[in-house]
Amino acid sequence: MQLADGIKREYPDFNRKAFLSQVFDEQWEQRELKQRMRHITQCMHQFLPVGYSKQLKILKKIASSYSGFVAILFPDFVEVYGLEHPDISIPALELFTQYSSSEFAVRPFILKYEQRMIEQHLIWAKHKNHHVRRLASEGIRPRLPWAMALPSFKKNPAAIFPVLELLKNDPSEYVRRSVANNLNDISKDHPDKVLAIVKEWKGVSNETDWILKHASRGLLKKGHVEALLSFGINHKAKTEVKNLQLSKTKLHIGDAFSFTFKVRLTDKKAHNLRLEYKIYFVKSNGKTSPKIFQIGTYMVQPGETMDISRSHRFANLTTRKHFPGKHTLAIVVNGKEYAHNDFILK
Repeated sequence: MQLADGIKREYPDFNRKAFLSQVFDEQWEQRELKQRMRHITQCMHQFLPVGYSKQLKILKKIASSYSGFVAILFPDFVEVYGLEHPDISIPALELFTQYSSSEFAVRPFILKYEQRMIEQHLIWAKHKNHHVRRLASEGIRPRLPWAMALPSFKKNPAAIFPVLELLKNDPSEYVRRSVANNLNDISKDHPDKVLAIVKEWKGVSNETDWILKHASRGLLKKGHVEALLSFGINHKAKTEVKNLQLSKTKLHIGDAFSFTFKVRLTDKKAHNLRLEYKIYFVKSNGKTSPKIFQIGTYMVQPGETMDISRSHRFANLTTRKHFPGKHTLAIVVNGKEYAHNDFILK
């Protein structure tokens, strides 16, 4: 393992053979990815019996040689063993994020040292390295997926906005996407605050306009009236949906079907029509839960009819598992549901 070789170069007393034997123990194959990461972190700590400060110096010297899964081990080490040593741990997270990401590891520090970390995120937002600038936004997201939540920021996100203000015109799309995701997180608890940002930032640049649209995706999918209006979509536009047809009404998990429908604007004025389809998926308990999929937004003239066709595959994903039962497909126009068709997934 390259990691063992790197540690050995910086710490000659490191027992490489025993370390690898401990890492690849009898339970290795049964561990999930995150469990493997934490297991390696604990093994590094065990075979570097020199105190946290010296351990960190060793890891900082070798971190730049690694990427991918191995690189994530360095911030994880800080998360597990460095919380009581913020003066050396926080700069280490700044360094390690440049080779992987410290977005998960930084969160216990935010919980324990909130005001200090708010100030630190403002500093990181001005860093020359775009990975560190992304950490300024990503690390402070209230609802970062697969990470511990930040309850105080879910309750009151006021401290986040100055960080995002510094990053809204960042030259890196990587950073701007994080800003959008952060705002989308906030919109789940404070839609009015995000819509206020939309009004303030809209038209500043093409980059900020993209951020705002992506940040509002959750509100738009919910048919939030003010969010729709903010992007030129009138929920009162008069439309009709006809001839919703499915290529299959019975299919198996893993199969795909296609569907077609017609949408006609019956209003006397032209409107933007935001077209989506919603599938009410059966859950493991037999109840259904809807998920929205975007089709597109179109400027439609009075009396104009559009023929729409789409397909959908029911393959199991890491983010969604399918269960058999009666599902429903619905067409959504400007936040309102129209035609529905049922189908059976086996």
